[in-house]
Amino acid sequence: MFFKPIQRTYNRFFCKEKLLIQKMRDILGYTPANVHLFKKSFLHKPEKLDKFQDARNNERLEFLGDAMLGMVVGEYLFSKYPSSDEGFLTKMRSKIVKRKSLNQIATKMELIDLLHHYNQGIRISPSMLGNCLEALIGAIYLDAGFHATSRFIVNKMLQGGYLNIHELETYDDNYKSQLLEWCQKNNKIVTYKVINKYKQDKRDRFKVAVIIDEEQLAFADDYNKKSAEQTASEKALLSLGVLEKNID
Repeated sequence: MFFKPIQRTYNRFFCKEKLLIQKMRDILGYTPANVHLFKKSFLHKPEKLDKFQDARNNERLEFLGDAMLGMVVGEYLFSKYPSSDEGFLTKMRSKIVKRKSLNQIATKMELIDLLHHYNQGIRISPSMLGNCLEALIGAIYLDAGFHATSRFIVNKMLQGGYLNIHELETYDDNYKSQLLEWCQKNNKIVTYKVINKYKQDKRDRFKVAVIIDEEQLAFADDYNKKSAEQTASEKALLSLGVLEKNID
């Protein structure tokens, strides 16, 4: 702890990772002491790992950041909505910490520049941005502690203009649930079918169809089957004319 202010001063003026230092100063308001942690938060996992590479990517930091994010957001919502029940708080937390929200926050923070910088030759997907943001939270916690991490999540992510909490209160983005409810009300049967599984950027990708009363109504592709089902459900709801306006 005693050496961290000295290390931060040294990093600010002499560290070779100029792009990283400047970006972190812009986002965090201070210079990191453990630069290697922040660099690691932007390193995507390679397709094949040797016994040394498994600790060089951001997955472990992502795990830690995910835990910190859930706790801090939960505490924030608990204080912000003192009269709301557990169900409302759970839904709000889910809307904030879901992958799509994190991808959007990371995009607005322009973290993609550092992802490109440290992962040259790799196609950057939206999910990589969200993963990177969680890893960054983990790095902040290890570098500066709980209070600095909490300030970043609350002041920067929740109150810094990257999310509109009040709009999220009434926004329902569980398209699969909405479609199921519509089908139940209209005596329709909805099913989902993986119609193709293929490789893209050396990763599995799923093409999913939404089938209503044996008619394929919409399709969607994603690296995650559940995400593909959600996107396909959204397209189906749009085609049926029952989807509320998206706030994104």
